Amino acid sequence: MVDSPLKVILMMAQSLDGVIAKHNTHFPDWTCARDKKMFKYITQKAGALIMGSQTYRIIGRPLPGRLNVVYTRHPEKLAGAENVLFTAKEPADLLSELKNKGYKEVILTGGSQINSLFIKAGLIDEILLTVAPKLFGSGLCLFSKPVEKDLSLISCQNLDADTLLLKYRILKGGKTV
Repeated sequence: MVDSPLKVILMMAQSLDGVIAKHNTHFPDWTCARDKKMFKYITQKAGALIMGSQTYRIIGRPLPGRLNVVYTRHPEKLAGAENVLFTAKEPADLLSELKNKGYKEVILTGGSQINSLFIKAGLIDEILLTVAPKLFGSGLCLFSKPVEKDLSLISCQNLDADTLLLKYRILKGGKTV
């Protein structure tokens, strides 16, 4: 029997001009109600989500009903709430730990620096991207560093009249710059 790897799904929302936030303190409340419900359902189903410390600060509290894994340079300085794990581990080591705890998949929820950390390590399997009917003109990209990967579209659906949900598989072997 082959041991299956932990599946990592990057789940983000972006504006039509490819921006995930106007700036690094922009609160992510600009998507449709169905996107918010889907985010809650998918992250609770997975049981664990991974985010950076800035994303955690913006949200302002642990999201209930799932393990909140928060990347920080100084995990020892932060007191952990009941469903929060602060970490500075390498992504592969963190995923191994989560797999050993029984998780089968995790949701990566940003920000762009954490997304880059995981894609550079080749650890993202799928991207679930909500494209919202917004134009910000400038702001944060999905990744903080240049990335070149080949993708395969798994599905496309409307969340409402103006919002799309795109699901992609990352094809292994694509380059990361």
